Amino acid sequence: MKSKKILVTGSSGLIGSEVCLHFYKLGWEVHGLDNNQRAIFFGAKGDTRWNQKRLSDKINNFKHHEVDIRNRNDIISLIPQIKPDAIVHTAAQPSHDRAAEIPFEDFDTNAVGTFNLLESTRRYNTNIPFVHLSTNKVYGDLPNKIKMKELDTRWEYDDEKYLNGIPENFSIDQSKHSLFGSSKVSADISVQEYGRYFNMPTAILRGGCLTGPNHSGVELHGFLSYLIKCNLQEKEYTIFGYKGKQVRDNIHSHDVARFIEEFIKSPRIAEVYNIGGGKNNTCSILEAFDIISKISGIEMKYKYDEKNRSGDHICYYSNLSKMKTHYPKWDITKTLEDTFVEIYNNWKER
Repeated sequence: MKSKKILVTGSSGLIGSEVCLHFYKLGWEVHGLDNNQRAIFFGAKGDTRWNQKRLSDKINNFKHHEVDIRNRNDIISLIPQIKPDAIVHTAAQPSHDRAAEIPFEDFDTNAVGTFNLLESTRRYNTNIPFVHLSTNKVYGDLPNKIKMKELDTRWEYDDEKYLNGIPENFSIDQSKHSLFGSSKVSADISVQEYGRYFNMPTAILRGGCLTGPNHSGVELHGFLSYLIKCNLQEKEYTIFGYKGKQVRDNIHSHDVARFIEEFIKSPRIAEVYNIGGGKNNTCSILEAFDIISKISGIEMKYKYDEKNRSGDHICYYSNLSKMKTHYPKWDITKTLEDTFVEIYNNWKER
């Protein structure tokens, strides 16, 4: 029987590479699209060619496409050429902070690039699943308006409605998003609209802290990966505001890939999911320092900048109930501690 084909954009990135390997193990023919734009955005430290090589080494007959999603003509011609049975779109300019310095590149990559992929998919086949990696930044800074309480090492929600996290019906309107958040809102809404208007099976995954061992973490993107790298290299880490008590939920890239598998097996039209580690996999920056120091035996070096990142969340974690209701076979399998150890070991090897 002929194997199914999957096209993964941003295939050399954290989630993209995990999805490539996951579907290869399921017997799919894997096509990856990546032009190492992360090295342009973040310099040599953000380079992902090592991950591209890893995929070529581990995946038999891996097909790499050196294409920029901003190039409309290339994208319009590529998808009918590949004839994929599913598309997973992870390519992006991913940095909240970097977007303000490169606004055109950010918008053209995140908004226009996504639109190019959607329209090419529609022209090819409206029945194939299209999974888009969105972000919790589409909610802007509205989560900061939720009543909170300050604890010794973290901020926590103090409103019963949000004790299990942020649900998908939380407003994305009338708040400060950052230019990155704004470009991702445009992409998010476009993927929803193509689903509803053209009856296409699309998923919008609003990620919390997506992490794992194969992340090229840098200061402006890749919270846990960069933090653990700093600890291992005994490099000073900068905390930006909120006393270092800002909270994130962390989900391992493997569990993201598993959810994408479940969606592709049983797709829905224009569904939005808040995909993160949930309340059980949350930590603050201060708590992350403590966890990695216990693993490595190295005390964390850091400095504090009172100015928080503009539009940044004080506390954010995902309510996973919709995901688990729609796809009861899916759940978190990697604990926070598992994830720390894997990232730490991977940086040591690298």
